Amino acid sequence: MKFPKSHSLQEIANLLNCKFIGDKNFQVLGMNEIHVVEPGDIVFVDHPKYYDKALQSAATIVLINKEVECPEGKALLISDDPFRDFNILTKHFKPFQFANVAIAPSAEIGEGTVIQPNSFVGNNVKIGKNCLIHSNVSIYDHTVIGDNVIIHAGTILGADAFYYKKRPEGFDQLISGGRVVIEDNVGIGALCTIDKGVTGDTTIGAGTKLDNQVHVGHDTVIGKKCLIASQTGIAGCVIIEDEVTLWGQVGTTSGITIGAKAVVMGQTGVTKSVEGGKSYFGTPIEESREKLKQLANIKKIPEILSKLK
Repeated sequence: MKFPKSHSLQEIANLLNCKFIGDKNFQVLGMNEIHVVEPGDIVFVDHPKYYDKALQSAATIVLINKEVECPEGKALLISDDPFRDFNILTKHFKPFQFANVAIAPSAEIGEGTVIQPNSFVGNNVKIGKNCLIHSNVSIYDHTVIGDNVIIHAGTILGADAFYYKKRPEGFDQLISGGRVVIEDNVGIGALCTIDKGVTGDTTIGAGTKLDNQVHVGHDTVIGKKCLIASQTGIAGCVIIEDEVTLWGQVGTTSGITIGAKAVVMGQTGVTKSVEGGKSYFGTPIEESREKLKQLANIKKIPEILSKLK
């Protein structure tokens, strides 16, 4: 997430009421999660296990809960609670905007697009040409939709990421300030849910088709011309490359990559990254031929035991 204008390190430290290390005029351009940071971004870290990863990332400002040696060319913001302060920044730079009409005045809707009754289009949404939005679709703020997109009834684009920090009093949510981006010629079935990125984009590539009741987690990037069948659940920060097929009730863990043209058979649990161009099945996931051979051999166990007796 980029800020509307550049800010100094001093300005950000004042906003958070925290100490800083570095030039007070150090340029701050935005804030992002570690997998999408760029120079000028703030990244937060609150666990020693991840200090080095954050300090050595592309981010040039690190919001951290311990005073450590500052890498050359970077700056530190020292906070007693980086998670809380990251939320403060999101609220400041991407505050929630109340809406009291079905289609926000700031929404941009392309020529030939049809929006059926009882749908909601939020603030600063952009919808391209010749789209069809069926009834009871909710399109949250800042969502971007390309041309020739069809979205069926009951689908929700832009809900918050499922991202929480456990505290003694309960779970503290990391506030989402990202977007959902739907490219051209995408088809989205009924009752699908696509969460926005925490600071970046959740993206559905051009020509991809989602069946009914598909869930896509925050910051996931789905490539072009993919097919995703009903009741599939895709976790956050997943990369699905072009022309992948996921059959019904597939589930994935977060932070993995599914290679181009892979086929994942129904009810598979994608527990790790897998190469493209192959077919997969089972939990934990394996190449389908190998998995089916294993299942065939398991069926022979009673016969083998009988012979042993």
